[in-house]
Amino acid sequence: MTRNIADIRNLVVCGHGGSGKTTLVDQLLVHSGAVSSKPSVDAGTSICDFDEEEKHHKHSIEASVTHFDHAGKHFNVIDTPGYPDLVGQMIGSLSAVETALIAIDAHAGIKVNTRRAWSEAGKAGCGRIIVLTKLDTDNIDFPGLIASIKEAFGKGCVPLNVPLGISDSLRGVANTLHAPNADDDLEGAAIDPQEIYESLVESIIEVDEAVMERYFEGEIPSEDELGKLMVQAMSSGSLTPIVCVSTKKDIGVTELLDFLAKESLPPTAITRTATKDGDDITLKPDANAPLAAQVFKTRIDPFVQRLSFIRIYSGTLEKDATVHSSLVRKGVKIGPLLEVQASETSPIDSAGPGEIVAVAKCEDFHTGTSLGDLELPPISFPTPMVGLAIEPKTRGDEVKLSEALHKITEEDPTIHLDHDPETKEMVLTGMSELHLMLIQERLKRRDKVEVNTHQPKVPYRETIQSNSEGSYRHKKQSGGSGQFAEVHVRMFPLAEGIDLDEYCTKDRFPHYKRHHYHEKSNFLWIDSVVGASIPGNFMPAIEKGFLERLHQGVVAGYPVQNVCIEVHFGKDHPVDSNESAFKMAASKVFAQVFKDARPGLLEPMVNMHITVPADNVGDVSSDLSGRRGQMVGMEQAGGGMTTVEAKAPLAEVSTYARTLSSMTGGQGSYTMEFAHYEVVPGNVQQEVIAGAKMKDEDD
Repeated sequence: MTRNIADIRNLVVCGHGGSGKTTLVDQLLVHSGAVSSKPSVDAGTSICDFDEEEKHHKHSIEASVTHFDHAGKHFNVIDTPGYPDLVGQMIGSLSAVETALIAIDAHAGIKVNTRRAWSEAGKAGCGRIIVLTKLDTDNIDFPGLIASIKEAFGKGCVPLNVPLGISDSLRGVANTLHAPNADDDLEGAAIDPQEIYESLVESIIEVDEAVMERYFEGEIPSEDELGKLMVQAMSSGSLTPIVCVSTKKDIGVTELLDFLAKESLPPTAITRTATKDGDDITLKPDANAPLAAQVFKTRIDPFVQRLSFIRIYSGTLEKDATVHSSLVRKGVKIGPLLEVQASETSPIDSAGPGEIVAVAKCEDFHTGTSLGDLELPPISFPTPMVGLAIEPKTRGDEVKLSEALHKITEEDPTIHLDHDPETKEMVLTGMSELHLMLIQERLKRRDKVEVNTHQPKVPYRETIQSNSEGSYRHKKQSGGSGQFAEVHVRMFPLAEGIDLDEYCTKDRFPHYKRHHYHEKSNFLWIDSVVGASIPGNFMPAIEKGFLERLHQGVVAGYPVQNVCIEVHFGKDHPVDSNESAFKMAASKVFAQVFKDARPGLLEPMVNMHITVPADNVGDVSSDLSGRRGQMVGMEQAGGGMTTVEAKAPLAEVSTYARTLSSMTGGQGSYTMEFAHYEVVPGNVQQEVIAGAKMKDEDD
């Protein structure tokens, strides 16, 4: 059934862990009549937290798609995990909706993932509504909480209702959208609604100059007029309504439902674009327009195997249709369309713009895949930086583990799996240690494979810091034909980003003939051989010898980079010279000359953005110094938080999450990304090389 787009509302519930998001969604389902049970997170009967790991941990791990109807509107509501480690689930879900409900525990206040949810919702262009939960708990400073929200997120955050009573005395909520009168029972109001009414009205009417002029001339807009303008104000970001609920006392939930039916953004509130043949196209939310849809979430289910969750932006998707996909040349047959209610699915015939549906067993669909002839913008997920080397605990489970990890990386775009050819390790990279721990639990429970893990090796590089030259003669005679090759080379440090045409000149290399450049390792070798002292047919073998040594390393077993080597002379034997001999001679001379050119190690450096309470900035600076890192900038992040920009060696911050949490009482968060390679200090370099030699001896 294709619904009228004006009657559809798509929402994500997000925020910090423990703020009551899942319980809120459960209660919305109950109050709307979508479910008749009494779901409970603590009892393991939540509608949204249906996965075994979620029941065990008593918190969400995956985004859960639900739906219900209320006041003539059809709602698709997505419950998302609250831990910063699982932010990928929230980001994917935000791309599929128009309204974000950001839950804040009224007692705990603004937390790390509250800020992240606010930021990501803004990036996605969603209207934002703040939902204050757990108003029945003790020690709530409601005016102070509202002040902190305004400080962190702006003066446009205004309460749409206020609690009557607080904590144990909570008995209801009072609407601030109409001017209070003498008949209103406002006893125990946490803030006088009259104080809020004017600021709320002014935040709403900012979007309409004519209404604003009339207001300041004394004409008060009607509630209906304010309601219509509120949608515009939320869409523009000038207004963020704050609503109050207590799911435990069942207060404010019905009011929230009514408000969402009237004021949450319809699918037409956000203008979306796609591309075709490089041209930008504005999407029309029309059932008869060309199909434009996108996979925003993938779930591997033990029973239906694979579910691809799809948001439709224009056109109509029908069951058993063949659709074009952005990653597949031929059309994809999709089979049945499914409407999803958490863990349950039911078949439907078709779905139009604004709808959220799922299809099963489409191996060609991945998170971010566009459906139709138009290409939707990719969903931008953060780059994971915390790694674990992983291997099966039981020999023979390699294939089983590989298949299981493939499922997990399909489900979670913030999990990366790399087979490191340098370290010979399989490295699983995620957002945090908690994130990786949850992945290990899933491997054990769902896929029946246990793993051993250890910290991955740091991908150091070897390089040189001065010029050198030398030669090597490879000679072997043991009956029959022997082996003979002699190679003379000069070696130079090679800066990154050089212009090869300017570098490879006759002025620098008087007998220059040609060069080969390997960009990945910034390695250049020059052929300057005089008078065919090395026959040309052996030059490819010499290059192979160089590359073999380049990958093996010389002083500590790490790949070599930023080196130029010039082959300028050699000798051969008419009988005993062959490719194998010249390959061996090239490898040996490379190592010999490399050791005479002041060899050194390079280490990966990362850029870090660390957000902490302002009082902890000194702690962060001191800790970074102890990790050979340094602060390079600082800016205010609002709400008493400061973002520190820093750079540090990856080897020193691979387990930084643990330290930051300890320093800030769980209030700190950070992101990091690869920046460049730098020379390792001498004392650290000696330790790394000594460790590599010890490992070689053990092996």
